[in-house]
Amino acid sequence: MEWVWPWLNALGEALLQLLIQPFYYIAIILIALMYHRQLLQERKLFLVRMQSSITQTIRAVLGGIVIGAAVSIVFLFLGAHLTLGSLISIWVAALVLALIRIRYLCFAYAVGALGILQFAFNIASGWQPSGMLGQAVETVRGLDMPALLVLAALLHIGEAAFARMQGVSMASPFLMEGKRGKLVGGYQMQLFWALPLLILVPTNGGGASLPWTPLFQAGQGYTLIALPILLGLSDNTQSMLPGRKMKLTAKRLLLYSMTLLVFSLLAVWWPPLTVVAALVAFAGHELLVWYSALEEQHLSPAFVHPQHGLKVLSVIPNSPAAELGIEAGETLYKVNGMLVHSPEELHRALRMNSAFCKLEVRNHQGESKFMQRAIYEGEHHQLGVVMAPDNHEAWAVQPRPVTLLQVLTLKLFTRRKERRMDEAPLALPPAPVVSDKGSVEM
Repeated sequence: MEWVWPWLNALGEALLQLLIQPFYYIAIILIALMYHRQLLQERKLFLVRMQSSITQTIRAVLGGIVIGAAVSIVFLFLGAHLTLGSLISIWVAALVLALIRIRYLCFAYAVGALGILQFAFNIASGWQPSGMLGQAVETVRGLDMPALLVLAALLHIGEAAFARMQGVSMASPFLMEGKRGKLVGGYQMQLFWALPLLILVPTNGGGASLPWTPLFQAGQGYTLIALPILLGLSDNTQSMLPGRKMKLTAKRLLLYSMTLLVFSLLAVWWPPLTVVAALVAFAGHELLVWYSALEEQHLSPAFVHPQHGLKVLSVIPNSPAAELGIEAGETLYKVNGMLVHSPEELHRALRMNSAFCKLEVRNHQGESKFMQRAIYEGEHHQLGVVMAPDNHEAWAVQPRPVTLLQVLTLKLFTRRKERRMDEAPLALPPAPVVSDKGSVEM
């Protein structure tokens, strides 16, 4: 047991290093800004906030700690030659890519881009610039890319697991124009995690010894360094319930992660495959995004009103509708015995009995559920139900890429919908903010 004290000492130093590094706090601030931007968009579209940005940020931080701990334990037994230069290179690459699109603020994109850049620098081996540029080039050339690619694969396995578990709770409803020019409802799943990783690195002298032989054999002594990482996943759907969409996305992400892990491990034993693994890391992630968008284009919108009744787009947490068990994708069929076809009819039906309501709701299978509940003063005028659009909404989302600068400035891509002459405004009271719980990038 002589090895226990040196490793406890190394663990304490690594955790202290994590606390004094700015990168982990930068990641948390960026996540908080992205979820606050999402909250502002919900309030602009629906006049309510579905989730609290603070709650979403806390979930992201706690989820990141769990993923980081699990991946750190696995990577501890593999070993890796990662340095402070590796950390800086990853963060610089991620921030530069985020200036193009915020969803590029992800470890797989950063490592993939660095692997391709390293391959290009190694081909141009005669190019030796001077100054800071020369130092940057040498840092990239010296990166242990197979180790970074293996780490990227492990991180995305954890990301797939938490996307399956947390995806629905992070889903945010939105409105946009469909293919025929009418508004359709959908969900944006924006998931980000700040991961505190503890990475095993070899040392030239001193350090603690391992009782096993790691995959990356680089020295006899080892220590730990803190490596804060930002993971991100963004997806949207207009054709599926958010739970089903996230199950599908998590399954595909796991397949991508396992493919990347195979190529990365092969690159450990045969280095020429490193550039192939780097291309898989970057292009494979893009393929997931492209295929998801293509799939959505060929499927019919799910959140549109049927011939009879009103389709539920979302339910405000802690509202009467949430207490009754009404779910997104279900249909409000009758209210107080009255068949409803519009928000106006829903409002009229609820006012038939201001103290009590009886509902007939059609579930996802088309079966009727009967509910009843007292109505109290100050509660949401629609029981906390956010309906699918009926083309009377004032605002809709403009689908366009979101960059890091737009997140930092909290810029929203929404536009006021132009009304046609045959569209009469609804005489409904404004919806108050009834919950403290709680952008769409295409």
